Amino acid sequence: MRQYSADLTPPWKKPKPVPEVAAQPGLVVEEPGTGFCGAVIRCEAGTVTLEDRFGKHRVFPMEPGGFLLEGRVVALVRPSPGGPARPTRTASGSVAVPGARARVARAGRIYVEGRHDAELVEKVWGDDLRIEGVVVEYLEGVDDLPSIVSEFAPGPDARLGVLVDHLVPGSKEWRIAKSVTSEHALVVGHPYIDIWEAVKPSSLGIEAWPRVPHGQDWKRGVCRALGWPENTGAAWQRILSGVHSYKDLEPELLGRVEELIDFVTS
Repeated sequence: MRQYSADLTPPWKKPKPVPEVAAQPGLVVEEPGTGFCGAVIRCEAGTVTLEDRFGKHRVFPMEPGGFLLEGRVVALVRPSPGGPARPTRTASGSVAVPGARARVARAGRIYVEGRHDAELVEKVWGDDLRIEGVVVEYLEGVDDLPSIVSEFAPGPDARLGVLVDHLVPGSKEWRIAKSVTSEHALVVGHPYIDIWEAVKPSSLGIEAWPRVPHGQDWKRGVCRALGWPENTGAAWQRILSGVHSYKDLEPELLGRVEELIDFVTS
């Protein structure tokens, strides 16, 4: 006599098993019920805490099939003890996305004044910019900024952000920035004479940035005051090597760069 299963559901109607994925810190998933998308920051007693790109936290139960990973339904499970550690933050303090591919470059851009500015932005925000598809280009000064903006022709799908050194009321840079009127271009800046000053002195082992008498070359004057060789290229590499994350930068620069990234990607 043949033996029949008590389950008479045809095989093609049976639900497929949901793949299990270890909820490693930094893994980015979506909770489909709420649409909340964020990176795993911890697992506790059957729940997982996610953090979105704005720093907001939400706690969800780790139910079977309760999350989407790259569009696929998955079940999050607690990672096995002793699993490989992953970085959970980028140098800018954002949630790290392990294995994320760089996005195709947007039409929008961020312009900065010089090569040193571009290198500093890349070191701290590079991971974020690649994920967002934002390209940073550098200018040689801002004297021709209005014509540069006009030539770029910013629009709703190609926004332009500009970071300016020494943007303080009454300065030449201030007057130039005010002359840019496009609603699709945003010009912001920090108060420092040069991007060097945006690095915290404590990160370089110095008490403070020296004051350089008016009329002297500022960078060379800094090198002399600090007893460094008057080689500004070598001095910059020394400064850049002291920057490891956003914690090594002054808030007056941090806020402006984050503002530009938000503007270009919104």
